[in-house]
Amino acid sequence: MKKKVLALFIVGLAISSVSLAQGFHLGIKGGANLLKIDDRAFKDEFKFGYNLGGFAEINFNNKWGIQPEVLWSQSTYRTTTDINEVVPDSKSDFDVKLNYLQIPLVLTYRPIKLISLQAGPQFGILLNEDRTLLQNGGDAFKKGDFSMLGGVQLNLGPLKAGARYVVGLADIKDLPEQGEWKSQGWQLYLGVRIF
Repeated sequence: MKKKVLALFIVGLAISSVSLAQGFHLGIKGGANLLKIDDRAFKDEFKFGYNLGGFAEINFNNKWGIQPEVLWSQSTYRTTTDINEVVPDSKSDFDVKLNYLQIPLVLTYRPIKLISLQAGPQFGILLNEDRTLLQNGGDAFKKGDFSMLGGVQLNLGPLKAGARYVVGLADIKDLPEQGEWKSQGWQLYLGVRIF
């Protein structure tokens, strides 16, 4: 409930900010995810995935703004043989692919026109997982995720290039076993402002 209220508040803030903004632009972006899950059940390595979606730039002045986004994002994680100790009756040593609808709301600060420093929350909704960890076919991952991110973006006219580090704050494991599964990693992207 608290997450829903916070999400509605943030969306309302973003929408009301459009009327106060000095500049409003829309664009598309896509790139790579290099993510991992911190737990002994998963290999301690960053695995490759994709992200694709759209963004809005809402500039309050020439230094400050927000950048809400909607992204389809795929992340891949490799399990280890230790997963059987953490999750009994589970499959081991294979890749799990998760598809998320991610909604970052990024505060942007531009010390110079070429560079934007970015930080903010990211909400994730699990759309599907391509393989289940459990032998009985049950889901091992929660349907929601909450993360914080920070990074830098290069602004080359309408073109954007950026890198962000994402740290999961919520346990994404939907199982009663001890321990938490939290993701972390890099989002790399290229984007273009359409208007």
